[in-house]
Amino acid sequence: MAAALVAGLGWVWRPALGAEPPGYMVECRMDEGPWHPCVMTVQAVGERWQIDLDGLRVLFRHDGRGTVEMRRSSGPWQQVSGRWQEDHALCWDGICAKGAFPLD
Repeated sequence: MAAALVAGLGWVWRPALGAEPPGYMVECRMDEGPWHPCVMTVQAVGERWQIDLDGLRVLFRHDGRGTVEMRRSSGPWQQVSGRWQEDHALCWDGICAKGAFPLD
């Protein structure tokens, strides 16, 4: 079952050959900075997703047992904690996203 955060900016299909996962147009911010449009691409709902924001790609993976890891561009994987903010944004150690995207 897919759940969405809040009614938001919606989603957009990326044109490609084959069955490429959809990119969801959301808003993101880094380190309490301003919100910017970004794209969240979900390869496997609840397991693997990425955020593309201003030339930075942030990859996420969830092991199914509660551990989420994040990797910025080509950096190392690091364990992160997800948390909800009052403005309905979901954040992982300094990177936040809000809008409509599937959670599980």
